[in-house]
Amino acid sequence: MTDSPEILSRLARYQAAAKAAGVKLTHQRLEIFREVASSLEHPDAESVFRAVQIRLPTVSLDTVYRTLWLLHDLGLVATLGPRRGSVRFDANLEPHHHYVCTRCGLARDFTSAELDVMRIPDAVQTFGSIVTTHVEVRGVCGGCAAKSAAAGQPDLPPSGQEARRET
Repeated sequence: MTDSPEILSRLARYQAAAKAAGVKLTHQRLEIFREVASSLEHPDAESVFRAVQIRLPTVSLDTVYRTLWLLHDLGLVATLGPRRGSVRFDANLEPHHHYVCTRCGLARDFTSAELDVMRIPDAVQTFGSIVTTHVEVRGVCGGCAAKSAAAGQPDLPPSGQEARRET
């Protein structure tokens, strides 16, 4: 497996954070982090498990879950979600936003200077301090739209409700 400079940077950040926190750098933890760090899919725990299990047949789903939450606690991955009851993990900690297909769950990163400077309403600040913000845009991806068109179905949100704007 050849890692890009970005993946190598994420792996170095993982190793430094684990060492600073006194967390043992096991082969299983490294492979689980590598899987999230190298994925553009924002995988859920089960997807990480299936992919890592190919390389490490003895890894357990419990180990994957515990490691992902450890990575989250160390500030090395963020969560997206919930998507159909499962949390998605993202090792890209650079400022960015997400597009999520409401049908198949496809998740993709995008950047936007306009959204990066979005003003947060004062009412939100009454809840407490704001650590970070990101926008999750939901819609029907091109693949799902093409399947619907081929089947002669209208391109509606999954529940048939009108699309609404949530940020």
